[in-house]
Amino acid sequence: MFNWYLQSGKDSDVVVSSRIRLARNISGIPFKQRASKEDLKKVKEKMKKATYNLGYGLKYFEMSNMDDITKLSLVEKHLISPDFALDNGEEKALIINEEENISIMVNEEDHLRIQVFQSGYELENLLNLAIEIDEKIQNEILYAYSKKYGFLTACPTNVGTGLRVSVMVHLPALTKTGNITKVLEAISNFGMEIRGLYGESSKAKGDMYQISNKQTLNVTEKDLIKNLKLITEKIVEQERLARKILSKDSIELEDKVYRAYGILSNCKKIDTDELIKLISDVKLGTDMGIITEMNDLKVNKIKLYSQPANLQKYLNEKLNSYKRDLKRAELIKNIIKEN
Repeated sequence: MFNWYLQSGKDSDVVVSSRIRLARNISGIPFKQRASKEDLKKVKEKMKKATYNLGYGLKYFEMSNMDDITKLSLVEKHLISPDFALDNGEEKALIINEEENISIMVNEEDHLRIQVFQSGYELENLLNLAIEIDEKIQNEILYAYSKKYGFLTACPTNVGTGLRVSVMVHLPALTKTGNITKVLEAISNFGMEIRGLYGESSKAKGDMYQISNKQTLNVTEKDLIKNLKLITEKIVEQERLARKILSKDSIELEDKVYRAYGILSNCKKIDTDELIKLISDVKLGTDMGIITEMNDLKVNKIKLYSQPANLQKYLNEKLNSYKRDLKRAELIKNIIKEN
């Protein structure tokens, strides 16, 4: 069975993945920004002990014992944040299961960042899983909580539920038809945040956008899910409508996506930036049934294993930039040829 990020899910032609994240802090220990090294060690010790009682096949890892390529591979899979991967001597740990659909960052911005993931559109079931894990942790640890405000967090924008609900969406047709700006502005007007491929402060690449809620205070978890669901359904509708418009000029569309496929099938070297642009068109062509030589699994494999760190992990080789470009082209061709 493949990990969630290689699978397809509901509405995965547009909604690539769904994520639920809960920000939590431990009562009696200062928030990370004011915590001493000893305070942060206490957080790690409490979570290391709690891990054994959580289930789900979760395992505890000290980030200081993890090599840089492994850390970056987790960033590329969206399992940890880029800031969390930085080796700045802080007391950090990661609790993660083999399927990698559960990832708990210890001592990121908050003491705990509990994350659950699923391919495609799958928010309701994810929320149930996140709440289940959260309640099991609460059986082991007392959270910082206010009867008036809810869960207390390092950043005021997370106070309340501490919940961030997000979807990663692929919007190539809206971009090609020139409607992407209007759609993104409308999303923002509905109280949602739009970010790039790697979350906060990152830019959109390959027509990929992360959309999540802004409000966490004075709103229930179910209302947050409901609000994002309405937005997501509208996005899916608009993107599919834009694809119908593009398909009216079928020759131009087929030429565009098959040019991208042709480069990936025959190139001798390719860098990450070019790959991200080309795979966006190939995914569009595959999802629309134009490129019959490809399927979702092949697209997802290329997207993941072509990233710098995951390429090196997959090949079990440490490579410089030039050799990565050569090996990436070779890997892509091998994946395309798979039965």
